[in-house]
Amino acid sequence: MSEEMPIYAGGLGVLAGDYLKAARDAQFPMIGIGILWAHDYTEQYINGEGRPYDVYPEFDYPMVRDTGVSVHVNVRGEDVECKVKMVDCYENVPLYLLDTNIPGSNHGWMTNKLYGGAAQDRLAAEMILGIGGIRLLRALGLEVDLYHFNEGHALFAGLELIREEMEKNDHRFDLAWKKAKSQIIFTTHTPVAAGNEIHDHNLLNYMGAYNGLNYEEMCQIGGDPFNMTAASLRLSFKANAVSKLHGHTARKMWQEIPLSTPIISITNGVHEGTWQDKRMKEAFDRSEDLFAVHMTCKKELFNYIAEKTGQVMDPEVLTLGFARRAAPYKRSV
Repeated sequence: MSEEMPIYAGGLGVLAGDYLKAARDAQFPMIGIGILWAHDYTEQYINGEGRPYDVYPEFDYPMVRDTGVSVHVNVRGEDVECKVKMVDCYENVPLYLLDTNIPGSNHGWMTNKLYGGAAQDRLAAEMILGIGGIRLLRALGLEVDLYHFNEGHALFAGLELIREEMEKNDHRFDLAWKKAKSQIIFTTHTPVAAGNEIHDHNLLNYMGAYNGLNYEEMCQIGGDPFNMTAASLRLSFKANAVSKLHGHTARKMWQEIPLSTPIISITNGVHEGTWQDKRMKEAFDRSEDLFAVHMTCKKELFNYIAEKTGQVMDPEVLTLGFARRAAPYKRSV
């Protein structure tokens, strides 16, 4: 949503921020739910020998407000308090953030580093996001028609919806699953198998991720081992990829998953107020030459690159570039 709030790592987080700002522009009745990471993902630098290294600063978030509300999630047999924070200062619909970094708590590690730690760290954070996220909505009295899972990280919210139906309305598992499915939309992102989470059932059970379900029921949803993306496809009534070509790839990847909802293609846009230079908008509104503004911005970018790297580039040459996290599952070729 803003580089002032480093609680995201890459494209998925950037897209989520754009969703929230575009929803505000269009006056959609929507909120976002996430985690207030103490250290974010990482800050990467290059040392004197040309090798990368990571730094994890302790962030302060003065723009985030404490709602005074807390929810509780049982993780690894322990009652974990999660404070509910909120930010809406970036012309966005409200973004509620769960935080376990509470003075005196032993559970701060659960919302410490985005994508950090071992499998149990990841599961603890995702249980807080999913299970805690549903409980956040109930605690705030927010009525929800549709739940959108932006990648499989929020999958445990679906299990919480099933648990609610089974306990409050005395529904059988299959009926509770059907009811939850009718409320969930899922977006899949990562088109490589290594980037889609798989968890061992023994660890899921140990962490408390079953959330009232049993092994057989969990296997019906996510298989064995438990695949977060496959489970999300089975728990949603509509799923989408993020471009036409990605849709083709995603359908091929997941075509063997029984009970999977069909994956359609949606080409994501960007929030123009965030990504478009104001001079470009002004020129467009006045019907002026857009290419001249484009070249001015391009020269400024190349000057910045030269200042930072010493690399001088010709603005008259068509230049293509990309940036990505150096995560283990990503493929450069």
